Amino acid sequence: MVITLKPGTTEKGIQHVLDKIKELGFTPHVSKGAERTIIGVIGENAIRSREIFQAMFIVESVMPISRPYKLVSREFKSEDTVVKVGNVEIGGNKEIAVMAGPCAVESRTQLLKVAQEVKEAGARILRGGAFKPRTSPYSFQGLGEEGLKYLAEASEVTHLPVVTEARNVRQVELVARYAHIVQVGARNMQNFDLLKEVGRGKKPVLLKRGMSSTVKEFLMSAEYILSSGNYDVILCERGIRTFEDGTRFTLDLSAVSLIKQLSHLPVIVDPSHATGNRDLIGPMSRAAIAAGSDGLMIEVHSRPEEALSDGFQSIRPDDFRKLMKEVRSVARALGRKG
Repeated sequence: MVITLKPGTTEKGIQHVLDKIKELGFTPHVSKGAERTIIGVIGENAIRSREIFQAMFIVESVMPISRPYKLVSREFKSEDTVVKVGNVEIGGNKEIAVMAGPCAVESRTQLLKVAQEVKEAGARILRGGAFKPRTSPYSFQGLGEEGLKYLAEASEVTHLPVVTEARNVRQVELVARYAHIVQVGARNMQNFDLLKEVGRGKKPVLLKRGMSSTVKEFLMSAEYILSSGNYDVILCERGIRTFEDGTRFTLDLSAVSLIKQLSHLPVIVDPSHATGNRDLIGPMSRAAIAAGSDGLMIEVHSRPEEALSDGFQSIRPDDFRKLMKEVRSVARALGRKG
């Protein structure tokens, strides 16, 4: 359930409500707005204690949350969540945050070159994989910690925050040491131990939708992270598996608009993985912004034909610059900052 406190409630009053929630054996989650403080109460049959809180003079209302995902729901928090990473803000339907870089970190020289180029084109965050989950065990698996060090160096040079993936619980602390955003990949969307681990951490989390997951399942996975204490979660639509074989996956742009209705969390789109076709990245990027996406994740490589991972879905820096101009035009047409 959601407890809304009256405007002007003091910190002492808020603590009194929190103490009562814990005394009853439930878990409180606090969201402080400009005027009101809202407290989510999580626990089995919490709604049965509704009358206890309604009797408190500082409580304005007590409402049940009908959605199975409680903290992620707009019923818990009506205003958009804005995840801040350095001087970059993701969410709030304002600035378009573009994350760009190579699918995999291949070398120091390669990464620094691409990082500089995407920065100059307008990217706000550097992406790059140090640990690569691949379908084939014989494919390039990434440079591991060496790749993380290159990402950290590129961040220092360009002043771009870094997002990269942690594939399992053991890697979370290592990745968080070097990166600004920890990514949970599509294949791990329902790795609940990993979700709880990043939820206990302090770094923002980029959660990708599983290739065969419903929107409800996607939001329930985000709920694991928030319920563990980390509210800085960015959702990423990256295509789902359908009967269509003309593209790598089917980019579900309707999910972006739907999630915006159901949840307060920011949503970005990854057209590179969704289409698997560099020629479709531009059209799908423009469409994603039109659908309300808070940002994009684009794979950029100086020489895609020589890439060790997913070169067929990577665009060159020159094409990325053109794409950024197109994205800005769409954003401005919608009254947003590109």
